[in-house]
Amino acid sequence: MDGKDAMTQSQQVGLTTESRPVAEEKWIDFRIWRQESADRPGGFEEFRIPYRKGANVISCLMEIQRNPVNSAGKPTTPVTWDAACLEEVCGSCAMNINGRVRMACSALVDKLEWPITLEPMRKFPMVRDLAVDRSRMFESLKRVKAWIELDGTYNIGPGPRQSQGEQAQRYVLSTCITCGSCLEACPQVTQDNDFMGAAPISQARLFNLHPTGAMHADDRLRGLMGPGGIQDCGKAQNCVQVCPKEIPLTTSIAAMNRDVTRLVLKDLFFKDKESAAVGGPA
Repeated sequence: MDGKDAMTQSQQVGLTTESRPVAEEKWIDFRIWRQESADRPGGFEEFRIPYRKGANVISCLMEIQRNPVNSAGKPTTPVTWDAACLEEVCGSCAMNINGRVRMACSALVDKLEWPITLEPMRKFPMVRDLAVDRSRMFESLKRVKAWIELDGTYNIGPGPRQSQGEQAQRYVLSTCITCGSCLEACPQVTQDNDFMGAAPISQARLFNLHPTGAMHADDRLRGLMGPGGIQDCGKAQNCVQVCPKEIPLTTSIAAMNRDVTRLVLKDLFFKDKESAAVGGPA
């Protein structure tokens, strides 16, 4: 077989570069909300980046940050957003993606409709671009005393024994990552009201179910009874639909509503008797 025949045969079986089709490069279009601060006007800016299979929204934002040039080819400022763990644990990368609040680290571009629209959560004060101030959530956790008070000055030994059923019930509540998705989806939460939202209510339930935390259960319930407390919940049930950890938030709200009602009745009918029993005023 001479060289010409060998060349012809190799072309027929697809061994030469010329015979292989070149894949057309795909691009992803993004519409990203840009705003320098809360007191400055904002608007959408469009970007286009190369498609990569399996990419999530955070990796796309990193690509834009490395080369901050918009779709019109004009250099711009890098996009600001919050992120830390990149594995749906820290809760900091929550944002509105195509009109629905979700975690940007677990939102895969292959499962999203293009172009992809990114907006900040609107129930929290704006910081810049996609970053918001979620301080209201942490203040609400302080209000309901979402912790276990322990004297750490000496070894108090092992805690009370807990059944597997009790552990399973509390574990799912403990997976809350304080992302703010439940507040963002809640129609009762606005920037100009004090409603604490589903997450702090569920955390109050978590620590009231704890054998040691139960000693301060009434304090947590009273925290839920103040302005912006559990009575402001409209039972829309949007919170449970968007929770990235699938926490049964509506179940927690119902349970805390029941416990708050019991405490109100207890204060109304039995408070004086309890005070007298411990030597207080009759």
